[in-house]
Amino acid sequence: MVYITRKEHFNAAHRLFREDWTDVKNEEIFGKCANKNWHGHNFDIFVTVKGNPDPETGFVVDFKKLGKILKTEIVDKVDHKNLNLDVDFLSGIMPTCENVVIEFWKILEREISTLNPQAQLHCIKLIETPGNYVEYYGPNQ
Repeated sequence: MVYITRKEHFNAAHRLFREDWTDVKNEEIFGKCANKNWHGHNFDIFVTVKGNPDPETGFVVDFKKLGKILKTEIVDKVDHKNLNLDVDFLSGIMPTCENVVIEFWKILEREISTLNPQAQLHCIKLIETPGNYVEYYGPNQ
C-alpha cells in the first residue's frame, strides 16, 4: 500500500455562532470566532490517497488529476468565500474545521474513485492556523 498526498491552499472567512444563543454565550463559547464582522484564515488542505500503484503507470492516482479535482470540487468553491454564506455544500452547517473537513470528505471520496476504483481516500488534513488543524480519516474510523 502506497500513500500519496496533495496539498492545496485557500483563503476563506467564517463566523462561529448559533442564532439561538445570546451574543454573550456565543462569545463565551466561540471567543473571537463569534465576531459579528466575520474573520478569515489562510487554509492549507492535505489530501492523502492510498492504494497500490497501477502496473502500467506506476501511479496510485495521477497527482495532476488529483490536483484538478481538489481545485474544481473544493478550492474554487471556498477560496475567497464566506463559508457561512457563499458555499452551498456548507449551507446550514456550523463551519468549524471539523465540520468543513467532513463535508470535503463526502465530495472527494466519490471523485477519487473516478481516478482509480482501487484507490481510497485515506485522510484529509485541514490547517486553519499554524497551531490549529484537524485530520479526518472518514466516517468509519
